[in-house]
Amino acid sequence: MNTTVTILIIIAVFLFFAGIRIIRPTHRGLIERLGKYNRYANPGFHWIIPIIEKMYQVNTTEQMVDADPQEIITNDNLNARVDAQVYFKVKTDEESVKNSTYNVNNYKLQIVSLARTTLRNIIGTLTLKSANSERGKINADLHRTLKEETQSWGIDIVRTELKEIDPPKDVQETMNKVVKAENEKIAAVDYATARETVADGEKRAKIKEAEGVRQSKILQAEGEAEAIKLVNEAAEKYFVGNAQILRKLQALETSLTNNSKIVVPSGSDLVNVIGEMAGIVPTSKKG
Repeated sequence: MNTTVTILIIIAVFLFFAGIRIIRPTHRGLIERLGKYNRYANPGFHWIIPIIEKMYQVNTTEQMVDADPQEIITNDNLNARVDAQVYFKVKTDEESVKNSTYNVNNYKLQIVSLARTTLRNIIGTLTLKSANSERGKINADLHRTLKEETQSWGIDIVRTELKEIDPPKDVQETMNKVVKAENEKIAAVDYATARETVADGEKRAKIKEAEGVRQSKILQAEGEAEAIKLVNEAAEKYFVGNAQILRKLQALETSLTNNSKIVVPSGSDLVNVIGEMAGIVPTSKKG
């Protein structure tokens, strides 16, 4: 009797430890009983009935798959080597975890296949140049398509990233030459614009300088004209005042030539003029 009890205890202990399951925070569990879904298991300690029950753990952290590089023919009949990465995770609610296990056989493999097919459909409608310049749009279209197609799989497509869109080597060399020529053209235009700006500045500076010289000459001419005007006014005033005396001298000269006698008042200007001509300073009368 004691042996039987001991054996039963040993079997019970073995079954207890055999049924222990620990789920980490990064996973969720699905427990099946005799091949039929029975219950949902959150992180922590769980015990299942050995042999009768079985637990399947599902990773719910963000994961990444590489949509292996492939050759895609673009709309302009060029071969482009395209590679992309898809980031996803299984949602943590019970229904999503169940869907990721029961609605799709291998979601990682099928995400890769779907991403490759979607990329061929998207890039096949674009030229090589537009495909390289519209990577953001391609990423958005790929992300939207994957999200729509995997709604029933219980997963969330977090984001997609294009790793490369590489043309054939000869096409790449040609594109590099085109880009180089365009860059040189832009540099030449920028240089010409800069030179034009400098020339325009020099032109304005010369105009300002010419205006300054012109204004200086105008002011100088006005100063000289004013000086001439003052000289003319002084000369006119002097000669107009002495013109009568000059006429008197001429009359005196004529009279003396004819031995005529002329009485000249002693206080007149004519006496002073004659005296100055002869070097004699007239004296004033004494009272």
